[in-house]
Amino acid sequence: MGFGEAGFGTRYLESVARRGRFCAGIDPHAGLLTDWGLAVDADGLSRFADICIEALGPVAAVIKPQVAFFEPFGAAGFAVLERVIAGCREQGALVLADAKRGDIGSTMAAYGTAWLDDSSPLCSDAVTISPYLGFESLRPAIDAARAGDRGVFVLARTSNPEGGRVQTALVPDGRIVAQSVVDAAAAENASGAGAVGLVVGATRSHGLDLGALNGPILSPGLGAQGATAADIPEVFAGADVRWVLPASSRGVLAAGPDVAALRAACASARDEVEAALTPLS
Repeated sequence: MGFGEAGFGTRYLESVARRGRFCAGIDPHAGLLTDWGLAVDADGLSRFADICIEALGPVAAVIKPQVAFFEPFGAAGFAVLERVIAGCREQGALVLADAKRGDIGSTMAAYGTAWLDDSSPLCSDAVTISPYLGFESLRPAIDAARAGDRGVFVLARTSNPEGGRVQTALVPDGRIVAQSVVDAAAAENASGAGAVGLVVGATRSHGLDLGALNGPILSPGLGAQGATAADIPEVFAGADVRWVLPASSRGVLAAGPDVAALRAACASARDEVEAALTPLS
């Protein structure tokens, strides 16, 4: 069941207008569980999740659980992930499942159902997907997102240095691969729904023309990966900064497990981003 005719882009812009342009990651890796004094098991994961829902759900515009860190706990881990998704959405945040799914045909359609359809307990507001089996292979997920007024975030120019060999390679028309992904996403957003966003890292100049995207740009890399809020305007020069969504996981989560401290860290990171981007809005 959709949310109305406005589409995901409108829902996204309304959320960041209320809460600021910031995405808080939930990454319960083993070292962080230990740092929080929690056991590296399903019970520790569950307690971690409860703290994050309480602390981040009411303040972050977008919350991004990293699916990989729930998977090692099997069915119990997915049960906790379901609770994170539902709990954060109930608190008013948009939830972006960081699953980075990418496949073809019926398999990609099944991923779309899992992450973007109301019938699934994992249903989120958006999901990250990979275009490196060809952008058109993403069609089932894009269609599922549009049908439910949800979104997809397509990997374009990621923050990891290894990605450059693929993402900056030339396609036959002379563009780099990442720009071809940007342009394909922009074409999908021509209707104005903003259902197709991108992932573009904040840790380096990317050389992409993002001016025609008309959709959200998740920008990981703040904090532990070395980027700062002050870097964002230069990294995204030429882009419509209404759509830019800087993200931090470890930089915020280091303030836990105290709920108030964790919430304050999220608010502080958000305020730094807004201070950097508001003069350009």
